[in-house]
Amino acid sequence: MSAESIIQAAYEQVVKRNTGEPEFLQAVREVLESIEPVIAKRRDYVEANILIRICEPERQIMFRVPWRDDKGNVQVNRGFRFEFNSALGPYKGGLRFHPTVNASILKFLGFEQIFKNALTTLQMGGGKGGSDFDPKGKSDNEVMSFCQSFMTELQRHIGADTDVPAGDIGVGGREIGFMYGQYKRLRNEFTGVLTGKALNWGGSLIRPEATGYGCVYFADEMLKAKGESFEGKVCTVSGSGNVAQYTIEKLNQLGAKAVTLSDSNGSIYDPAGIDAEKLAFVLELKNIRRGRIKEYADKFGCEYMEGKRPWGVKCDCAFPSATQNEIDEEDAKTLLKNGCTLVSEGANMPSTPEAAEAFVANKIMYGPAKAANAGGVATSGLEMSQNAMRLAWSREEVDEKLHNIMIAIHNQCAEAAEEYGQLGNLVMGANIAGFVKVADSMLDQGVV
Repeated sequence: MSAESIIQAAYEQVVKRNTGEPEFLQAVREVLESIEPVIAKRRDYVEANILIRICEPERQIMFRVPWRDDKGNVQVNRGFRFEFNSALGPYKGGLRFHPTVNASILKFLGFEQIFKNALTTLQMGGGKGGSDFDPKGKSDNEVMSFCQSFMTELQRHIGADTDVPAGDIGVGGREIGFMYGQYKRLRNEFTGVLTGKALNWGGSLIRPEATGYGCVYFADEMLKAKGESFEGKVCTVSGSGNVAQYTIEKLNQLGAKAVTLSDSNGSIYDPAGIDAEKLAFVLELKNIRRGRIKEYADKFGCEYMEGKRPWGVKCDCAFPSATQNEIDEEDAKTLLKNGCTLVSEGANMPSTPEAAEAFVANKIMYGPAKAANAGGVATSGLEMSQNAMRLAWSREEVDEKLHNIMIAIHNQCAEAAEEYGQLGNLVMGANIAGFVKVADSMLDQGVV
């Protein structure tokens, strides 16, 4: 059989086993199509059935989460943990609390995490979890009640050398703290079982900034490869949470001008640029008051685009930092038409397949999520290292390590793309580099 036929047969088997899971199937298809040149060369992967094995989680956990709200009523949510692949180390990946959470979304995230973690050069497998619980509008007491119930079940399946969850959408320092406290109480142990912890009790400096900083560091490497820099570049950024906030902070430091932010209600466009003072307002608005981004437009007198994403704004560089599939084919065409020459993905799989194809076809600088947004999990890995040694590194040490990891990720992607005849195609490069590392480790460890 040809490599194309082998991949198609594998994909059809995955579809049959995972009907009704479009996000997961989208992620699988993108990876499988990228690695066709590898399968053509490496028949040992075919003989060991690596394609099916890597697409099937090693363990799938689903459980109910009962908790009591402030009115005394018992609520019930659904909890998940998908432990996808442990060939390179303990399962590692975030927990997402959002009403849209389902098995398909978490499986796509866990599958992507396998290859993202492989690219970091750290010893981490891939996993993901979460719940359809919505922290928005809940009191601290209600969030604590939910988190304690969630961890009461999850603690059976995780551990510092087994599975180390982190935060994601809806899971910040507050939620990590409540879950860690419950884990410690139930297990009677103080270990690095969660990352994203507060600095007082085992967290790492730079962790809140890591995904945003890393995404910009990766983009900076793409620019350097073309002999360019961020100086004077106009950048659009979507989202207004952790990733978007620190993407803008690092862009400002490197001389670029970020002009947009968004949330689920709409986008703001500030042609003067979101400087440090304005960014401080956003951090207070979103992290403390948990308000809507429209308040930024009201305060600073800029344009608010209700119900719209920021991709119609003319820019040099775009940083999708909100959620999956936020850039569709039309958005991609608009970005290209308006002169955008760089897209670096801060969110997980924010571009639809059609949008990604448009970026690759037009040969712009395009950093796919599994490479460009790996800074978050990379710094989580650094937090694990600090916990294991009972040490705390300085801000400068962690930032330097993060920067070097993002440079290494870019180099791996670029080298793999060139090796397989796809010079400059970092989508294929990321998928190939991550896949080969995990597949070789799976071969070394036998049929497990």
